[in-house]
Amino acid sequence: MNEGTELSLTIAQIVQRLKGSHLHSQIERHAKECLHQPEIKLGSLKDDVRSFLRTSGWERRLQNAVYRELHVQLPPSHPTPPPEHLKEPLAYMRKAQASWEKRVLKSLNSMSTELGVPLARMRPAVEQKELTNKWNELGTEEPDLSRFRPVYAPKDFLEVLISLRNPNHDSSEEVSIRSHWGLIQVPLNVRDIPQLVLAPMRRAFSELSLNTGQLGIDDHAHIHPDLFENEYVQIGKKVVEEQDSAAAQQYSRQGCPTGLRADLWALILNATNQPQDVMYYEQLKAGVIQHDLLVDNLIYKDVKLTASNDDYYFVFEDFLYQVLLSFSRDTAVLEHFKYNSATPPKSYIEGKMGVEECAVVYPPNGVIPFHGFSMYVAPLCYLYNEPSKLYSVFREMYIRYFFRLHSISSSASGIVSLCLQFERLLQTHLPQLFYHLRQIEAQPLRIAFKWMVRAFSGYLSTDQLLLLWDRILGYDSLEIVAVLAAAVFAFRAENLMEVTSLASAEAVLADLSTLKVMPLIQIFLFATAI
Repeated sequence: MNEGTELSLTIAQIVQRLKGSHLHSQIERHAKECLHQPEIKLGSLKDDVRSFLRTSGWERRLQNAVYRELHVQLPPSHPTPPPEHLKEPLAYMRKAQASWEKRVLKSLNSMSTELGVPLARMRPAVEQKELTNKWNELGTEEPDLSRFRPVYAPKDFLEVLISLRNPNHDSSEEVSIRSHWGLIQVPLNVRDIPQLVLAPMRRAFSELSLNTGQLGIDDHAHIHPDLFENEYVQIGKKVVEEQDSAAAQQYSRQGCPTGLRADLWALILNATNQPQDVMYYEQLKAGVIQHDLLVDNLIYKDVKLTASNDDYYFVFEDFLYQVLLSFSRDTAVLEHFKYNSATPPKSYIEGKMGVEECAVVYPPNGVIPFHGFSMYVAPLCYLYNEPSKLYSVFREMYIRYFFRLHSISSSASGIVSLCLQFERLLQTHLPQLFYHLRQIEAQPLRIAFKWMVRAFSGYLSTDQLLLLWDRILGYDSLEIVAVLAAAVFAFRAENLMEVTSLASAEAVLADLSTLKVMPLIQIFLFATAI
């Protein structure tokens, strides 16, 4: 497609997606109401209405909504692409994802059969009343979860990624080169350090350079606060005041001040907390109270195994249950499967197995939680104390970023590319270390995978994790996760060169809670690039 056709197509698609939205109806209503104002003249009607929408803030809200649409679903490179190509262009990736989904769904159905627990049931009135009364104290519940097990853990998913092969790629001529050092054996284009720091401006990590001020470095250094932090905070307040999503995203590349982070993230994600958003959250809550799902037990089990045992997050147990149980009922999440390589799992109404008309998406949001899933929500609890706002931000984070960490795709921010990028960075810039770990059967990816699949949640201290997530939002990319994983190995390289087994390598990297994220990333990216 030429540039003009592509732009026209993109505009048409965004207009189509925004039509019928609550924002569209609000703008339409306010535009009609302004017609009764005396300053609106018939001779200049169009310009006067536009001026009114601009001064009343509706134009900026529309700009933010368009900006969100551009980031959530990338425009196609063809005017009529097949739906499966929008999800994932590579056939072997689609096939691998479909096979993995069948395996996960089979595990869930087997659990339901073995335990005699239905996938869904209506709660009796007494149980509904009881759940309503203790909604804010769900953490005090002690259900018997001993029979339930996570459907899968990250290590199971890693084995699937390791087995991925492109049937059209002949690797016989490449036996001696570095691509065979690592576990990921698919030919995808991933960026090395020169491309990361010198790429076209929108995608380059140029703001992380050593001569640019950074929250997470310069606010802790022996530098007078007037030289960086005070001025930076003032700029941040101005960005929040202006309510501009694009400006907020650019700003967060250098980190978000603690007092402004919640507002900046919500602005970047265009996650609102209007009365209609609160009402929608209440409807989801009602769905939790009315129906009991088998996946509810998986959510309880996961929170108990992860966040409840974490020194940073155990206090948010009630919030985690509220958000995750509501999330499982949210059918609006299904919209992201248009650009997700995954397909929502389906189950059948009892007694109608195999009858396609009786197939329903299960769980209603199409996402089966796995071991560690609750850690995508836990850090956000430090930013938002209102469940509906917390929910709104988490859902946006999930449909933009987190879904890519547990689905098989060729996306540059997908977990396959991140694994490959991590291995390539190590192989290229720390070849001795990589070779040593490979020789002792301590493949680096086996250690780092659990960090990456959770975007480091539960491994870094919360303040450092939030600084990392600032940059994920700022660069609209998860690549920084792979860079940090490689930087951690670089930081501990001296100790790792002494280890003689996988267990001892894991011991060296067992505790990341004392690491300072931004200095590690800066030094790895820019000292290596010199």
